[in-house]
Amino acid sequence: MTPRTLTNCICLLAFSLAAACGGGAATGNPAPPGADGGERDGGQARGDDAAGDADETSYADLIEGAESDDGLFTVHHKGDDYLFEIPDSLLDRDMLLVSRISGKMDGLGGFAPAGVATNRQMVRFERRGERVLLRKYSGEAVADDTLAIAASVEANYFAPILASWDIEARGADSTSTVIDVTGFFEGDTPAISGLSPAQRRTYQVRRLDGDRSFIGRVRSYPLNVNVRHTLTYDAGAPPSDQRANTVSLEMNQSLVLLPAEPMRPRYGDPRVGFFSINRINYGLDEQKAATETFIRRWRLEPSDPEAYARGEVVDPVRPITYYVDPATPERYVGAVQRGIENWQAAFETAGFSNAIVALEAPSREEDPDWDPEDVRYSVARWSASETRNAQGPSTSDPRTGEIIESDIVWYHNHMRSYRNWMMVQTGAANPDARQLPLTDQLMEEAMEQVITHEIGHAIGLPHNMVASSSYPVDSLRSQSFASRMGVAPTIMDYARQNYIAQPDDGLRPEDFLRRIGVYDHYVVNWGYRVLPDAATPADEIPTLSRWIVERADDRMYKYLPQGGLGVSDPRAQTEDMGDDPVRASEFGMANLKRIVPNLVAWTTKPGEDYTDLAEIYGEAIGQWSRYAGHVLTLVAGVHVDLKTADQDGVVFDGIPRAEQKRAMDWLAQEVFTAPAWLNEPEILALIGPTGGSVANISRRQISVLNRLLDPRRMATLVELEASRPDDAYPLVEFLDDMRAAVWQDLDRVSEIGVYRRALQRAYLERMEYLMTEEPAGNPFLGAGPDVSISDIRPLVREQLRMVRDDAEQRTNGGAGDRVTGAHLADVVVRVTAILEPPGPAQAPASQSGGRGAAARVGSR
Repeated sequence: MTPRTLTNCICLLAFSLAAACGGGAATGNPAPPGADGGERDGGQARGDDAAGDADETSYADLIEGAESDDGLFTVHHKGDDYLFEIPDSLLDRDMLLVSRISGKMDGLGGFAPAGVATNRQMVRFERRGERVLLRKYSGEAVADDTLAIAASVEANYFAPILASWDIEARGADSTSTVIDVTGFFEGDTPAISGLSPAQRRTYQVRRLDGDRSFIGRVRSYPLNVNVRHTLTYDAGAPPSDQRANTVSLEMNQSLVLLPAEPMRPRYGDPRVGFFSINRINYGLDEQKAATETFIRRWRLEPSDPEAYARGEVVDPVRPITYYVDPATPERYVGAVQRGIENWQAAFETAGFSNAIVALEAPSREEDPDWDPEDVRYSVARWSASETRNAQGPSTSDPRTGEIIESDIVWYHNHMRSYRNWMMVQTGAANPDARQLPLTDQLMEEAMEQVITHEIGHAIGLPHNMVASSSYPVDSLRSQSFASRMGVAPTIMDYARQNYIAQPDDGLRPEDFLRRIGVYDHYVVNWGYRVLPDAATPADEIPTLSRWIVERADDRMYKYLPQGGLGVSDPRAQTEDMGDDPVRASEFGMANLKRIVPNLVAWTTKPGEDYTDLAEIYGEAIGQWSRYAGHVLTLVAGVHVDLKTADQDGVVFDGIPRAEQKRAMDWLAQEVFTAPAWLNEPEILALIGPTGGSVANISRRQISVLNRLLDPRRMATLVELEASRPDDAYPLVEFLDDMRAAVWQDLDRVSEIGVYRRALQRAYLERMEYLMTEEPAGNPFLGAGPDVSISDIRPLVREQLRMVRDDAEQRTNGGAGDRVTGAHLADVVVRVTAILEPPGPAQAPASQSGGRGAAARVGSR
């Protein structure tokens, strides 16, 4: 099996940022192909079959008094109208129509700030008689024009018409066509509006108000035309300012010319992490409709091909260049620039020097033509937003995967994330993280590494959550190792700060942060190194595959797509690190127990209230949940190692029974035994009991319980027992261990505490769910397991009977204190109701005859 074949087998798991979308016609229903021109705004449509003098006069009259802007198209602005003059040479050329939000109301989606693309689609302007059509081409399927099947591909993947315009005039030299695009951009065209169908429903959008919608600016650049337009909708439930009944946003539409000579693509391989594009190639000599996968990457070509072929490092013909948004606070400009250029060393591994550079945006005096909307310029944008995030999107050629532009986004409030996380994750061992605000040096270092991560996305790299599992836990406590290797082999993992290092381990503040690693050098070389001896993309495959196989036994070079392959691999988790989740979480918990008692001193100042204390204390409780979540994935976990048929070993391998039992023991001790130490009395006295409290910690415990007693996890245990019985963790044993962890030995417990009582009631509710409900499917994992025909329900029934027997025995022997006795009596009643539900005739009037009641009775 070749790497391409493996790619095809799991192509649905490929990760791609590019999104295609539909659109609306500019003039309502377009005229049938070949229809003659009709009336428009009271004037006769003009065509090129008129006499030359008339044509020239018509064109001259049309643009008389207009302001014209030359570029990809010449744009004429006359009164309230905007005209595109499209050269004939650009008709039928592939272009991208990229829609971005350029201005938004408060509350209109925190993860869609100004500058972020909402839609991308490949289009062509085509002349049809006396009209110009805008057609959308998905690029989903291809076949070489010389093959007979090419006609069938065209017929079965017909390009829809998004808009249609009358030809207003032919250009002065009869080599261009003029159309009026005003209505297309001022009207309610859903594909370019920026509002998704879900948002329209949520905000109860009723109509576009034409009086409050208009084109603000149209600019033509050498490779793209940009249109800024404001759209205002009458809405019943707007995201903010409810009394206004208004949703307004400013959109930026960019028509980008794709290269006339497409870049040579590189085939993807699922064993290496790259964003990719997929297309069905009906011309391939395979006995199926075969899918090709190309990685998404920038076009880097050596300036000196001969020197490059000799193995020398050379500059590219055109480097990847980012400009720093002028809105960036001055003191952080250097951190943004360093974050971008940190990738230079990885590109040197691929044979390119100065392959990626960061420049400050020129002032208006330095370059009056510089504009961030010009597709020739990629920008690191700074977004004035309360959202705590950063993004690294890019726009690529859907034909080849060539990245042609990228605007990464740093949200201003993401500094808040790192301010909090640094304290909660590293404050025990990192003195610089024990204060608010953090030192400027530490914040700038953290910001720099986040920018580097986002640039990683922008050069084509997805998350690689499996990488951090290659480092031994104990090595992460070594200062020499941490300073040399960072926290993971790749900055594309979500291993942000070293929470494992203990106070006496001697790490420096910078040693706690992630950085470019060995995997990043490897993957950039894999995707970007030019292979001069390979005549075609297919000729590259043997070399690319050999590079993978050579590193196959070293876990630092492994890759798994985010979300795995339908199973839970405990090595591929977010926010984790190290090769042993149990031991790593032990060290994390030890640090958290040191941090919580110090939060009052670290977060408060005279004259200020306790807002920061409450916020960071909440982060500490969330961190506790994160450590617990890392461990529970070992239960029913499956290690995944992507391979081709020429590699030895299995692809899927269940976690050994002993490792799963060890995880269960840890959860029983650290989770199901309530972490009452989180309820620091000094903190609760300042922020109120609801900040921590019994209810809050109980919710966290119950979340872990429900995740363990998940039908999918239990179904996986059944499957693993059937496929590898010698070292499986049988479902019946897992359920016994869960019961023991939650209920303990009731005969030896004199008093059941408040946390334990809540946990036990939650256990009964979860078991009732397993007895009465069928789990729904989800789009990522597919259909839910069929609990009604599995072993799950009979074994759950058995567990409930044992719980009831134990509770009755304890009650009969003396329950101890009054609350414990009431609790155990309630347990008996609850279990009996689950195991012996009332029949339809006995059901309460509110349930009898109802569809829900019938479904519950039937499912038992």
